[in-house]
Amino acid sequence: MTIPNNDFFVIKALEDGVNVIGLTRGTDTRFHHSEKLDKGEVMIAQFTEHTSAVKVRGKAVIQTSHGEITNEAE
Repeated sequence: MTIPNNDFFVIKALEDGVNVIGLTRGTDTRFHHSEKLDKGEVMIAQFTEHTSAVKVRGKAVIQTSHGEITNEAE
């Protein structure tokens, strides 16, 4: 399988306890990895042949090559 691109994305926690959850590729989408970030922590990641999506829970800034979004979920 070829990885679509190797762009990185950045997640910066704006509060303690931000969850970053990786979801698998394939016929069944499943959670396969989870990280917890505290306020001010930054995670740099990329999509892989195993990861097709990322779910972010909590207040965070997400930066990609397509732009920046602030997740203000309570």
